[in-house]
Amino acid sequence: MTATEADLSILIPARNEAPGLSRLLPRLRQEVPEAEILVVDDGSSDATRAVCEHNGVRVISHPYGMGNGAAVKSAARNAHGRVLVFMDADGQHDPADIPRLLAPLENGYDMVVGARGPASQASKGRLLANLAYNRFASAMTGFPIQDLTSGFRAVRARHFRKFLYLLPNGFSYPTTITMAFFRSGLPVAYVPIHTAQRLGKSHIRWLHDGTRFLIIILKIGALFSPMRFFLPIAATLFMLGLAYYGYTFVTTHRFTNMSALLLMSGLLTLLIGVVSEQVSALHYKGIDEDARRTRRE
Repeated sequence: MTATEADLSILIPARNEAPGLSRLLPRLRQEVPEAEILVVDDGSSDATRAVCEHNGVRVISHPYGMGNGAAVKSAARNAHGRVLVFMDADGQHDPADIPRLLAPLENGYDMVVGARGPASQASKGRLLANLAYNRFASAMTGFPIQDLTSGFRAVRARHFRKFLYLLPNGFSYPTTITMAFFRSGLPVAYVPIHTAQRLGKSHIRWLHDGTRFLIIILKIGALFSPMRFFLPIAATLFMLGLAYYGYTFVTTHRFTNMSALLLMSGLLTLLIGVVSEQVSALHYKGIDEDARRTRRE
């Protein structure tokens, strides 16, 4: 499939992003004039909808703020294009990078992510957090992940919609969709991008959303790569049990309850991983045939 502009939908979740959209939408019209542009107004209280209407783009409004992920899902359900490009409304993403994201799709990739470099991170703290997330996700999937949380990405609509039910309504949809694509064997490419300083105030609350994001990372590890997640834990518990048994055998010539607890915990964790691996496989039933059908289009 060739990702021509007629096949393309630019999807922008927005909440109180009137200043950013005022700058972004005219540039999008200039860069990709034939593409569909769809903004999902997630319960904004400013002039977000008016700015969209003034620039002649489609807009869908949520009656109240349902979350960034919920806006992404609304956009994907209502888009007409066979290729979806997601980008932020705050002015950080450069519309001139869209052709660079689309190019790898023509070479067989199913999702292309705009990977931010160190200079594009808002702070050192965010840089360190993203590096940690990338390493953890790479360990879970077995593939190098350059930017787990980037919201600037191009993807084949058919594949993306198959995972909508997995996406959270909050701020971690890029994490979930990235892990889903890798786990299902759909090829993912990365294109280096530079992001500008955002306009307006970020809606992320670092303590609340950071804690929630870490919990989601752990859930994704268990859901998409169960054995990679559970096996090291099981092995650690089992080795601790053996080590403690060796210590108590030498010192007191006894097999203690703590040794039994650690050994049984290791065994149960391993069994949970085996069962989770089977459950995880159910999420990808039919993906292979769908991928072959997409290649023939």
